[in-house]
Amino acid sequence: MPGMSGLHLRWHFTRRELWAFLKVNWRGLLLLLIGVLAPLLLFFELTEDVFQEGGFAWDASVLAWYRAHRTPELTAVANALAVLGGFAVLPLVTGLIAYLLARAGAKAHGWFLILALAGAALLNTIAKLIFHRARPDILEALVREPGFSFPSGHAMSNAAFGFALIVVFWRSRAGWPVAVVAGLWAITVGASRNYLGVHYPSDVLAGFLASAAWVAGLYLLMSRRWPGLRKSPKGERDTR
Repeated sequence: MPGMSGLHLRWHFTRRELWAFLKVNWRGLLLLLIGVLAPLLLFFELTEDVFQEGGFAWDASVLAWYRAHRTPELTAVANALAVLGGFAVLPLVTGLIAYLLARAGAKAHGWFLILALAGAALLNTIAKLIFHRARPDILEALVREPGFSFPSGHAMSNAAFGFALIVVFWRSRAGWPVAVVAGLWAITVGASRNYLGVHYPSDVLAGFLASAAWVAGLYLLMSRRWPGLRKSPKGERDTR
């Protein structure tokens, strides 16, 4: 039948086009799924549980564990991380790295790093104004922090910084060392917020998830406009 034959032909070409699209864009689609959609779904699920169920039992349990293991040395480290990962130092470090990247001819990488941190800070401010979650018991905290608790600003900003560094250097020979250091930095800063008693663990986890989605989405957008972002900052010779 002519109609069925035409329909089969169109389906055949559509299937070929789809397969060609998947072969060319499978990395971007995988990043969209794992880097953007999955963290967003987990973030919204976490948010629903926090504000409909009143939080998690393990929030209080984790904070109690940290309180039981506080020492003067660990407290000094946590306070130092609060300063280094705070809004007075982290933007300066980010700006310096971005400047060095630009000097090396990797302006797109530098702007990506700046926008990753700036966007995460802006999103965090908006989220706190929307959710208005109170901080943990101030009598149990080692320091006093203003503002709301959800999601953690330190965790979100430093996770965005760490994720962005991983993306910037991933295709270079330094990709794995940078990934390990940047990942450990973000986790350590997040854990220090729980140690100091100024955030619930779910605040920190929400910050990590939100930053993962933001940085991955930003990369997908910017890499289409600046394809050089997919390569090492040092250029083709250093790209693996």
